[in-house]
Amino acid sequence: MKKNKIVVQQTEINIIKKQKEDFISLTDIGKYRNQKEPFSIINNWMRNRSTIEFIGLWEKLNNPDFKPIEFDRFRNESGSNYFVLSPQRWIASTNAKGIISKSGRYGGTFAHKDIAFEFATWISSEFKLYLITEFQRLKEDEKDRLQLEWNVQRIIAKANYRIHTDAIKENLIPPTLSKSQINFVYANEADLLNMALFGKTAKQWRDENPKAEGNIRDQATIEQLVVLSNLESINAVLIRQGLVQSERLQQLNSIAITQIKSLLGNKNLKKLK
Repeated sequence: MKKNKIVVQQTEINIIKKQKEDFISLTDIGKYRNQKEPFSIINNWMRNRSTIEFIGLWEKLNNPDFKPIEFDRFRNESGSNYFVLSPQRWIASTNAKGIISKSGRYGGTFAHKDIAFEFATWISSEFKLYLITEFQRLKEDEKDRLQLEWNVQRIIAKANYRIHTDAIKENLIPPTLSKSQINFVYANEADLLNMALFGKTAKQWRDENPKAEGNIRDQATIEQLVVLSNLESINAVLIRQGLVQSERLQQLNSIAITQIKSLLGNKNLKKLK
């Protein structure tokens, strides 16, 4: 599980990612008010009627498995002297997804950023503004880093493509072919790589995704871009060896499968996501 940290007014705040959504530590936010017993701060916040209504509405909007009957019971009981509500009880009773309680290395209570910002408001409006500022700075840094990595991989793929097209020109294109025929051969070889890596041609992908921006390679993952750059170089070697297209496609597909499996377990690539 990916973990990040930000510092807000000398308080370290942990952030984890769950199903591509950011969850911020309520435990760490609570430490801004009570360093030794942050859980008591969280529990006091959760017993408020306004809190229950907010987190209940969030669940209704984002969680199809949320249990509204249990939510109504908590809302009706809130505000009374005897009412107590912990994150664990809320999760177990309502099947809530916006708050998670964990033990172990990444232990503590975490909440979706929408809920965490609401908790921060209850803690301190000033603290909330600083929290949002640092969180936004973190997201901008992540965006810049991912964009840089993506651009680097695109540059590598384009550089290797020149090697690839040179091999096509030297070995597959007879000098008497017309310009249109030459372009057809290039497109054919490009789709050879698309078939090996994506299992479909550029046109087939476009037909399946008429509203998508860019082309099949623009939508590729980091792993796919890395493998694509490798396939271009390998295909150039196979062309020079005189292998027919069907044999090359079979070999390239096998290589793509092996490399994708290897990259999916690569810790360095996981850090970029």
